[in-house]
Amino acid sequence: MALLYINFNGEIIPADSKVLSVANRSFKYGDGLFESMRMLKGVLKFADLHADRLQRGMKALKMDGYSQMDAYFLKEKAEQLSVRNKSKHGRLRLTVYRDSDGLYTPSQNKVGYCLEFIPADEPRYFLNDKGLIVDVFTDLPKPSNYLSNIKTCNSLTYVMAGLHKNQANVDDVFLLNQAGFLCEASSSNVFIWYQNHLYTPALSEGCVEGVMRQVVINIAKKNNIPVTEAQINPEILYEADEVFLTNATKGIQSVMGYGIRRYFNKVSKGLMDELNKL
Repeated sequence: MALLYINFNGEIIPADSKVLSVANRSFKYGDGLFESMRMLKGVLKFADLHADRLQRGMKALKMDGYSQMDAYFLKEKAEQLSVRNKSKHGRLRLTVYRDSDGLYTPSQNKVGYCLEFIPADEPRYFLNDKGLIVDVFTDLPKPSNYLSNIKTCNSLTYVMAGLHKNQANVDDVFLLNQAGFLCEASSSNVFIWYQNHLYTPALSEGCVEGVMRQVVINIAKKNNIPVTEAQINPEILYEADEVFLTNATKGIQSVMGYGIRRYFNKVSKGLMDELNKL
């Protein structure tokens, strides 16, 4: 396997370099946030949307320097790392952490960052050949507050959901919010096709404000597909005609079944075709 490189605070170094100390606030307190992104044909996809979400997240966490991490910054750093890793296609993760002393209360709000790159062979998004089998994770509801829409480094809810996924021997799980309504999947947003209408949990339900979620909403509206952001009872999973998941790295993934219910994938196929046209 070829040696991979990362960008740690502006310096491109081998990915296996030891760079974090035990004082790192992301390690100790989950004091940070991250962006998962996709590069295709040497171009960072949806950089403007990623930069907008990143900056709003940093501002919400009261981190300094958020205005500097704009779309130009993301594209420049991603392209540099793509060249160094000798791959035009890949998945990227940018982690931004508060670089500060202090216990729970930080002494300052300056930030550090690390950009990782994982090469991939795919020059486009592909719909999964085999639909996903899903379950609902009920042990740890996700709270709804102003941090819920941010991809923070505090991810224990998703870790526990992942453990439940393995124990249940399914491909993914749906998370519920504190009121018992549908929130999201373990690493994706959720869309439901029901009675010729597309639904997705509203941001007020506590789901992450996914970049691909917004892209798919925009595509649906452009193609005259009715779409509503709503409060969704998980019981709809027993009646829905189609269910699919979205995230920035995989695009759209179709769900084949929940319990004894089986779904179609006609809408997700059409949306994936439109996504690749972008």
